[in-house]
Amino acid sequence: MSDLELEGRRAHVTGAASGIGWAIAQRLAAGGARVAISDIDEAGAIARAAELGSGHLGVRANVRSMDEVTAALAATVDAFGGLDLLVNNAGIEIGVPVVETDEADFMRLMDINVTGVFRCTKAAAGALAEAAAAGSDAAIVNIASVAGVGGVPLLGAYCASKAAVIRFSEVCAIELREAGVRVNAVCPAFIDTPMVQRLAPAVAAMTGMEFGDVVAVKQGRYGTLEEVAEVVAFLGSSEAGWTTGSHYVLDGGLSGGLL
Repeated sequence: MSDLELEGRRAHVTGAASGIGWAIAQRLAAGGARVAISDIDEAGAIARAAELGSGHLGVRANVRSMDEVTAALAATVDAFGGLDLLVNNAGIEIGVPVVETDEADFMRLMDINVTGVFRCTKAAAGALAEAAAAGSDAAIVNIASVAGVGGVPLLGAYCASKAAVIRFSEVCAIELREAGVRVNAVCPAFIDTPMVQRLAPAVAAMTGMEFGDVVAVKQGRYGTLEEVAEVVAFLGSSEAGWTTGSHYVLDGGLSGGLL
């Protein structure tokens, strides 16, 4: 994909002060987009935006709050004069068996991973539709997971949330198509992030294998932040102009293998 396909695009990435979100923000900015980084860590978001250079924005947004989400999206539109791309990346994980999962923890995860995507989508839809009406290829990219495609022991709550994100993305693609807004989901497997490393001890205990060996057997190697960001950049560009309602699995063959 040519970097020129992102030139001048106005993007908002949630949960982007670290991890996959930060890699996405960097890739979009490198391609010429203006990027608003939102995160519950306001100082981190502002610092990351400063790292990208002038013309970018860092704002606080707790995706559990409709008021904060609405304010963050409004700040983006005010700063950039509109919005062409929303990337719903903010999310958390729980790595315990279903019967040991606390109900409050389950509900918190669903509120962030699923309802947070709903809140941001609802808050951004009007601005994205306006951009589309003005000729922009407006888009939403939701970060789901390969865990939303199939069951993973210890990740019951996380699997449920990411499956919901995939289905939600499909419905939004249909409902927003007439407004000119595309919606897709990206489903990474094990990426070398702090979130994945937090799961490593539990997975190793369950399988009796070192976590790195599990990754090697199931998907060959860890995926990289940059590989995820590249797919998001493509889906957020005009080169994906007829791509909507789809989910893209990035897993090195993990979900395609029986052994």
